[in-house]
Formats: sequence, C-alpha cells, structure tokens
Amino acid sequence: MGKLKFVLSLITDENDYQREQAKSAEVVAQHLDVDLEILYADSDSVTQSSQLLDAIHRLKGNLHGILVEPAGGTAFPQVGRAAVSAGISWSVLNRDANSVADLHRRFPGPAFAVSSDHVEVGRMQARQLEALLPSGGTVLCIQGPSASLAAQQRTTGLQEQCPANITLKVIKSANWTEDGGHHAVSSWLRLMTSHQQQIHAVAAQNDFIAMGARKAFAEAIQSIGTGHWSNLPFLGIDGLIRTGQAWVSGGSLTATIIVPAVAGTALEMSVGAVTKKIAPPEVRLIPADSFPALELLRPAPGQRAARV
Repeated sequence: MGKLKFVLSLITDENDYQREQAKSAEVVAQHLDVDLEILYADSDSVTQSSQLLDAIHRLKGNLHGILVEPAGGTAFPQVGRAAVSAGISWSVLNRDANSVADLHRRFPGPAFAVSSDHVEVGRMQARQLEALLPSGGTVLCIQGPSASLAAQQRTTGLQEQCPANITLKVIKSANWTEDGGHHAVSSWLRLMTSHQQQIHAVAAQNDFIAMGARKAFAEAIQSIGTGHWSNLPFLGIDGLIRTGQAWVSGGSLTATIIVPAVAGTALEMSVGAVTKKIAPPEVRLIPADSFPALELLRPAPGQRAARV
C-alpha cells in the first residue's frame, strides 16, 4: 500500500476553531506520514457537497478516507454512501451517531462520528452561570446558527442544567463570527423591550459571538448614557489559547469552555481503520473543560455568594 491519502472538509477558514481543526489534523498527518488535503466550504453546504463528490471522483482509487464537518443541517448521507461504497473511510465531525447509523447498517466500510460532547458543554456553561449568579437572574443566551447540531445540543444541555432561579432569554446569531454576535445583540438592543429587561449575564455559544455581544453592549452604553450593563459577565465557548483563553485572562470575557479540536483524533482513527482494520466506535465523544475552573469562578457584582 502506498502513502495514504485523506481529505478533510471544513466549514470555513475564517473561524478560529475551524483553523484549529485543520492544524490538529495536519499534526497527525505529519506524524503518521499520510497525505492530507484540506477543503473549505465557505459556510455553504451545497459547495461542500460538490467539493466532496469531486474529491471522490478526482481521487478515485487513491483516496482512503474523508473527514467532514458539515456546514449545514445535513451530514451528507448520499456523499457518505458514495464514499463507503467505494471503500473510502467516512468520518463526520461534531455530529452524533445518527449521522452514520444508516451507513453502519448497510456497508461494511468504516463510518463513524467524532464530536465534542456538546450537550455536556451546554451543561458546563449552566454550571458557570450558577457559580456567577448564585442569587439568580436573567441571562441573554446567544445561540449559534439554527442548522448547527452543536448549537442545538449546547442549548439542550444549558436548559437541562440551568438552575431554577436563572431565566434564559434566547436570541440567535446567523453564524459563528464576531459580526454575527454583534448583529444579533444590536438588533435585540434596538427593541424597546430590551431596555425594560434587566440582564445579569450574557452567555454565547462561542467566544467570537461573545466578543461581538460585548461590543454591542458597549455601543449601547455609550449611546444611551447608562452604566447598568457595564459589569455584565460575558461567557463564551471554544477556549482556544490565543482567543478565548486570552480574552478571559485579559478580562474581556469572564469564562469560556475549552472545546478541543477533534479532527486530529478523527484522522488518527481513520488511519487505524484503514491500515489495521480497527473498527471505530459509531461515535466518540471528546470531553471539554471550564476555563477558568468552576471552583475559581466568583459571584458577579451585585450577587451574594452561595451558602455552603
């Protein structure tokens, strides 16, 4: 067998987490001495599907595995069937077992999912809010794109674990960017009802959305000349060293959740499936961590510490 060839299809190259996905896969590819081609879909599922089908036909006979983080609501079941029926390993990133269940039933080739435990990520954010708001309050929760399973699962976990004395006010960001968070919060702040609602914290589903939200609140404070939003805690998710963790350390964010890139793990499993005939589990979940640790979080200004 010659040098193995794999294709990694990612959502965009304009998102820090997606770039971290690429880096983690590149490190594994170099270590295992396999060829890795990385494709970016510009956040368009139609483009992504076309790129994947083109790769299957273009590299026919020389492609050993595909790893894909879907840009939209579908995990490309037809593309997956085309891959595994051609003997190509198929790995879906940040999706659940449902994305590969049909392939497992119908084809003998490797088909599996590797994901962060996004429901647990949502629960962890709820525990961060509990530590910051022991007296309770209202939290502005900014979801990621509606079609994203990660966004849906993070919301499920947050709602499951959220204390009874905390109320969630949910709005949506159209994408995972700072501009998306800024636009979502600016639009909400233009509503008269937003000025009548007391907000005690802002919880976003990634760090860039949280920074965009922070910018929107800063603009609102300057515009209306009031400081009642000036001490809001802002929480994010992803926790990369140069962005989320750095923003927490610098005081721009109060907390984040470190969500490891999973593409490197998926590539390692794909290579093992091809070379050693190791059948991967249908889904592998990668744990996340609070940053800072939950026990280091202190009540937000105006909150009373919880009784021990």
